[in-house]
Amino acid sequence: MNRRTHAALAAALAATLTLGLGACKNDKSDTAGDTTAAGTKGPGAAAGSIVGGSPVKGGTLTVLTNQDFAHLDPARNWVLPHMDFGTRLIYRTLVTFKSEPGSAGSEIVPDLATDLGKSSDGGKTWTFTLRDGLTYEDGSPIKSADVKYNVERSFAPDLTGGPDYAIQYLAGGENYKGPLNGEHLPSIETPDDKTIVFHLKRPVAEFSYTATLPTFSPVPQSQDKGTQYDSRPFSSGPYKIASYDRGKQLVLVRNTNWDQASDTVRKAYPDKIVVTQGLKGGQADDRVIASDGADASTIEMPWMQHESVSKVLPKADVKARMVAEQTGCTDMLYLNTAKAPFDDPKVREAMMYAVDREAQVTAFGGPAMADVATSFLPPSLTAGAKADPLKIPAAGDPEKAKDLLKAAGKTDLKVSLLVSIGDKSRGEALQQSLAKAGVQVTVNTVDASAFSDTVGDTRNAPELTINGWCPDYPSAATFLPFLFDGRTIKEKGNQGNYSQFRDQATMDRMDQIAAMTDLAEANAAWKQLDEDLVKKAPAVPLMWQRRPLLVGTNVAGAFGNSGYAGMIDMAVVGLKDPAKSQD
Repeated sequence: MNRRTHAALAAALAATLTLGLGACKNDKSDTAGDTTAAGTKGPGAAAGSIVGGSPVKGGTLTVLTNQDFAHLDPARNWVLPHMDFGTRLIYRTLVTFKSEPGSAGSEIVPDLATDLGKSSDGGKTWTFTLRDGLTYEDGSPIKSADVKYNVERSFAPDLTGGPDYAIQYLAGGENYKGPLNGEHLPSIETPDDKTIVFHLKRPVAEFSYTATLPTFSPVPQSQDKGTQYDSRPFSSGPYKIASYDRGKQLVLVRNTNWDQASDTVRKAYPDKIVVTQGLKGGQADDRVIASDGADASTIEMPWMQHESVSKVLPKADVKARMVAEQTGCTDMLYLNTAKAPFDDPKVREAMMYAVDREAQVTAFGGPAMADVATSFLPPSLTAGAKADPLKIPAAGDPEKAKDLLKAAGKTDLKVSLLVSIGDKSRGEALQQSLAKAGVQVTVNTVDASAFSDTVGDTRNAPELTINGWCPDYPSAATFLPFLFDGRTIKEKGNQGNYSQFRDQATMDRMDQIAAMTDLAEANAAWKQLDEDLVKKAPAVPLMWQRRPLLVGTNVAGAFGNSGYAGMIDMAVVGLKDPAKSQD
């Protein structure tokens, strides 16, 4: 999903996943930093460590952010950190990730379900049984039909932006348009209130991981309000929405009908969680760094601006409150192959040479915050190995790019680049590097809350855009197909394949790999396809980044969960002294 992944995967876990490609995240350490496969050290507390000690129940945790939520509707929620926020606080899923630091955060445990699901029919049928005593915020029971209903909602054309796994995996869903007109999907059965059965098009050995997505949370049909459900999802988790003034503030209070005994993951330490939105520039960073008064009880969402890292590193006491977790995500420059000039493979090849990836890392905060990417698959999915099929210098080769553009008859290229407003400095760095190859770039920005919907409108999509992708669970099957399978492209709400890349040979090979049952064979095939795609250049790999996460001095239990791309695990974060927090 967009910049979403598990930052790591233990080797033992990888062996259980068909099509899984894994690497170990560093173990917990007392050293101030962590070491990646590439050898760079992250600033702040060690990766896999917990900042602030153990929380105490009570108080108000404040979340500072510069943006509104893209979507809180579980059928549409597919952007970090909103997935972390939604699935840890407001709604539960059939299966979820452990709330533990380090590589253990990539492991899954039952959530609404009693186990990780039982497969039959060679992995084409999956059955889940709900726990006893599950209730919504009004005390009414959670039923298997509610999970079925939300999965069906993910097919609705009006409910754009959400995960596509149900659409890709479930049998008979090719022409299904959701349940809003009363039609239901026969491949999901609910023989009783506690049992749900999924019939898939093909065997999916890792379907238990798929069931961690917000798509697989319950929505009672009586509460559904179509697109308006985004503003007030009905709670099955430890908190419910008390108020939501979009773009300004969201307030969560305890869901008194949530039963801790039925939930092994969420601890729900704060009494209240207040999300303050619309902060400008580095305001959130400065407030958390200072930690004055109520700001001592704050965290940031999504993460600290990379320009602010230099304010933190010289101060040992502040640095100790920051974790720079590896994400396992790849940031890319997407080239819109659906129209000129990037429908020409030679022009796309020229872009590979024209981009200065070192400048992208610098604009992101320097080598302590990111590594130059040389392929699409991140090292966390290739056992730490870094493929580099083109061997292009990290600073680019503008003269080679000029030669390729001349051969393509494009010596006076003018293109537009759309970036989220927080990536403006990166857009400007890209503008400068492409100018050296004779490419004139106009940089346009859009608010972060509208970015996904804007770039997902394929009819009006920009020629260039910077975005990232992270596997939804540790498998290349959740990475390359979503980026470059032309069959996933949607006119509205397009996710992943922002290049609008349609290549029959690539799609055929993806289908062949999906049918493989031998893990080693599939691993090798995905890695080779990754290298082949780099040569076809539907996008330019830019960097593999870290999440700089900073918390206030009164925050406890904070760590980056590898199951949520290194984001702070909202299930267990809380306060040292609730009395010091202020409403």
